[in-house]
Amino acid sequence: MIKVKDRKLLLLPGDGIGPEVVREVRKIIEWFNKNKSLDFKIEEGLVGGASYDKHKTPITDEVFYKALESEAVILGAVGGPKYDNLEFSKRPERALLKLRKELKLFANLRPAICFKQLVDASSLKPEIISGLDIMIVRELTGGIYFGEPRGIEPIENNERKGINTHTYTTNEIQRVARVAFDLAKKRKNKVTSCEKSNVMEAGILWREEVQSLKDKEYKKIELEHMLADNCAMQLLRNPKQFDVIVTDNLFGDILSDEAAMLTGSLGLLPSASLGARDKNGKTRSMYEPVHGSAPDIAGKNIANPIATILSLSMALKYSLDLDKEAEQIDKAVQSVLDDGLRTKDIMSKNMKEVSTSDMGDAIISKLK
Repeated sequence: MIKVKDRKLLLLPGDGIGPEVVREVRKIIEWFNKNKSLDFKIEEGLVGGASYDKHKTPITDEVFYKALESEAVILGAVGGPKYDNLEFSKRPERALLKLRKELKLFANLRPAICFKQLVDASSLKPEIISGLDIMIVRELTGGIYFGEPRGIEPIENNERKGINTHTYTTNEIQRVARVAFDLAKKRKNKVTSCEKSNVMEAGILWREEVQSLKDKEYKKIELEHMLADNCAMQLLRNPKQFDVIVTDNLFGDILSDEAAMLTGSLGLLPSASLGARDKNGKTRSMYEPVHGSAPDIAGKNIANPIATILSLSMALKYSLDLDKEAEQIDKAVQSVLDDGLRTKDIMSKNMKEVSTSDMGDAIISKLK
């Protein structure tokens, strides 16, 4: 195999359990470097609360520029109760929002897959959840999280008013819809677009622009429009009716978390945040597990590293054109689960409970 040179991967462990799960990812990258003639240059940086503790800012310019220069960024988790009283601009989550916006990572891919070994971990009946494989595509840099004006201001009678603006343009809608349609072509040729066109003008625009793109460029893709609140209900009633769901920033935040919990554990699910391809076909990207920083279990070596390891798999597939290696990781994870190894969050009767580091080592043993 030809050596892959000068591919920079930036690891941002972050807060809580982030350093523990990212440590296992680093071990796997180093294994690929040693055994598969890959030559990734691994860099690490502080982000979130860890960065604030040292530098009084959730992300330094140095770390941000490292992210700009990297082929892919792999992030652990940010935040925790100790930072809840910081002013808004200093909170750990602002680092995440800055990376998404400044790297122009407009499309968030959130798979919700029910592993066959863990059907019983879901709160839904096995016949409803078994075989579930949904991809949610969430618009990530527009909508109510970034719209202006925003803020908190005083009004009469000694009261205050909070303002957030929900706004979208044709380009913002169509570029994320294009990602969803392209993914659907590799899956089941079906897209469900979700908005609130019954009460929001931005929802009407969303529906019209997604439909317009489908009619012009994706005639063979089946497109269904669904109100976001109905989609939330349908995810619980009959989740296997969906394949690819595309939606805005706010509804995508909510629906992707709901879909993730259908599978039984947030500790198993990765995500990708992608930007547009440049003239050389490269795209900026960031990969992270969908779980949070879980400060209550931080430092105990009991967190589930699988979601972060599968985030590395997504990075190999979507940013580094290493589909074979990505599939190797996916199969290793499946094999470890087949062997009955479980971290505490997915432990069940007659299985063997293992630590964070043991799970990482077991996955590496399957790669061998």
